[in-house]
Amino acid sequence: MKTTDKIIQLLKLHGPLTAKTLAEELALTTMGVRQHLQALEDAGDVDIEDRVEGRGRPTRYWGLTEQSRSHFADRHEELTVQLIDSVKMIFGDQGLDKLIDHREQSALVQYRAAMKGATDIPTRLAILAKLRSNEGYMATMEQVDGVYFLLENHCPICAAATKCLNFCRSELQLFQQLFADIAVVSREEHIIEGARRCAYKIEAIPH
Repeated sequence: MKTTDKIIQLLKLHGPLTAKTLAEELALTTMGVRQHLQALEDAGDVDIEDRVEGRGRPTRYWGLTEQSRSHFADRHEELTVQLIDSVKMIFGDQGLDKLIDHREQSALVQYRAAMKGATDIPTRLAILAKLRSNEGYMATMEQVDGVYFLLENHCPICAAATKCLNFCRSELQLFQQLFADIAVVSREEHIIEGARRCAYKIEAIPH
């Protein structure tokens, strides 16, 4: 993988980073990383943000632009949108809802089978993050002050979800069903609404 591709991957996973942080992650010199960042900026894939952090000069952060999404191509984007239009035209909105519900139920069966025996949030969430990453969502999990998060840094069905928000509603419902006995799941960040990623909060149900 080219260095510029590695930089794009890191920025996709972690959000805006400094050249120094990127250099440490890639075991390169800060000067070398800056040259790659400059090339990415010239190509329109990254932009800069100077943040004031305490005294002294602002710290420069590099983040991905909207254009950079082309590096994470959606699966058969055009065909997907055409199929959604066709289903709505032939079967109506109810037909499309049935299709989305069927997709949700199929995923529920598959995910539950993979989670068999996983009774706690971290174990279940780790399995879910792996399953979602395998499907192209670049998913990771985090724990902050006892609350867990599923972070999806890419949406491989972005074109379909933009065309029909019920795909997003269905995915949230899917996660809620998977944790219904032990946790409450809510969506905190949403790519479709302009966020960098989709973030789901998983909070344990108090006993």
